[in-house]
Amino acid sequence: MVVKTQCKGREVIGLHVGTANARRYFSRQIRSVELHLGDLQIECALTPDFWLDQPEIRDPRLCEWLKFKVFYDLSGRMPATMAMVQFGMNSFKLLPASMENDLSIPSAVRYSSAA
Repeated sequence: MVVKTQCKGREVIGLHVGTANARRYFSRQIRSVELHLGDLQIECALTPDFWLDQPEIRDPRLCEWLKFKVFYDLSGRMPATMAMVQFGMNSFKLLPASMENDLSIPSAVRYSSAA
């Protein structure tokens, strides 16, 4: 699925999944989702608002990872398009748009090797 970084001003505050993706890929029974961010694996809570009007994943660790691995080379071009690929039950890999050849995602973001 295609997701976008959620920003407030120039600060990254999470991932916007979108209503259609939330309904299609997430069970209402789950309270958290596991994200694989390269070599890092984190579990992020889903708030009740995720199912209502804010289909976003917010977690301080996710925001720091996005800031250092994604936005390092973007020079203020936000939000960024990313790919979230299902990796098991309630588990997803977050990938750069450099995987667009395999996922039909427009090129927007590449992981930085910094940090």
